[in-house]
Amino acid sequence: MTSFDTSPQLNVWRALLALAVVFVMLATTGWTALRSHREPTALLASLAKWEHGRIHGHHLPDPESAPARLTRFFASLTPHERDRLAHRYPLAVGNMNGAPVSLRYRANHIALEQARKVEKKRMHDSRLSSAGQQDAGHRMHRYESLLNPGRQILAFDPAGSGRIAEVFGDLPSARRISVVVPGVDTDLLTFQRTYRKYSAPVGMAKALYAAERTASPGTRTAVIAWADYTSPDGLGVDAATGLRAQEGAVRLNALLRALPGRAPVSMFCHSYGSVVCGVAARGMPRRVSDIAVAASPGMRVTGASHLGTSARVWAMRDASDWVQDVPYLELGGLGHGADPVSSAFGARVLSARDAQGHSGYFEPGTDSLRNLASIGVGAYDEVTCARENDACRSGLSGTTTAGRA
Repeated sequence: MTSFDTSPQLNVWRALLALAVVFVMLATTGWTALRSHREPTALLASLAKWEHGRIHGHHLPDPESAPARLTRFFASLTPHERDRLAHRYPLAVGNMNGAPVSLRYRANHIALEQARKVEKKRMHDSRLSSAGQQDAGHRMHRYESLLNPGRQILAFDPAGSGRIAEVFGDLPSARRISVVVPGVDTDLLTFQRTYRKYSAPVGMAKALYAAERTASPGTRTAVIAWADYTSPDGLGVDAATGLRAQEGAVRLNALLRALPGRAPVSMFCHSYGSVVCGVAARGMPRRVSDIAVAASPGMRVTGASHLGTSARVWAMRDASDWVQDVPYLELGGLGHGADPVSSAFGARVLSARDAQGHSGYFEPGTDSLRNLASIGVGAYDEVTCARENDACRSGLSGTTTAGRA
């Protein structure tokens, strides 16, 4: 019988070796290039103008005020006054947590139209290289798409590679709210795709919204495609650390605290998005009832009980997903901790057997999407567990659409 040395020292050396192998792979394949971001001048300029603005002879409130205070401020204004603020400070109002949702939609429509005009001019700017003109064209067409009638843009910042969030459904009247948090390589230009559309935030959110309505036709739902953070660019050093997740977690929790109503909120976090949700979990409001991660490289904790949340924690991974081969550890800030689908982690592990790889979890007709939709509407009895038992449903008491205090 062969014995194996499982001493702590050997485990540390194995961890170091695993990380070394990963970063040799990253370096030799060119994945370690970091994204270069333009300064967020347009949004900062709009916020600066807001901070110097007045109404009825009084200063406008601090845009970083608590959402409740900003909600009271906007409620004190007439419709004409709110509309005037949206036109005068579109980027500030469009990204202001606490502003009425419908006003944010209008403000972001104005900001998108202004950004479209800027990029249209840049397309023919002789001072730009052909690549610069081409980039301007791509951006202009993306803005035109986002300006299509019926689109509900909850957040928009054109700076750098861009940040954005879009709502599907009626957010203020929803009885259940779902938030999709995507992973690496997410920006304005990748927010929506024609090819492999369910691997992009818009496709993910649309598919989830449709599946939720199928799962519970009588439940008013809303789904947010949330790409309002600066994600890592590719599978480089940025993606192996928690820096982008920490920045994203602050922005995510600011959104969650400002959502209208009291409906339960379910988080659906894909790939690096699960790192964002893991870091954000401790600060999420109690109305967040569920955190479901798919294709997760880790949540920067050793177990679900360390997330600091009372929300139910779910995890899924398809057998063909390459993310299963990443080192599930954290050492010196590199890596994201334990494997969320491992038994030791303590999440409720869902079936994703037909997701077909890292980007297939929101494909219509898959077990993975049906499971996510069941969680989104609170139909916990309908989920399919990954293992040959009902362990992931243990302790749950059927379908519920009630919020928590």
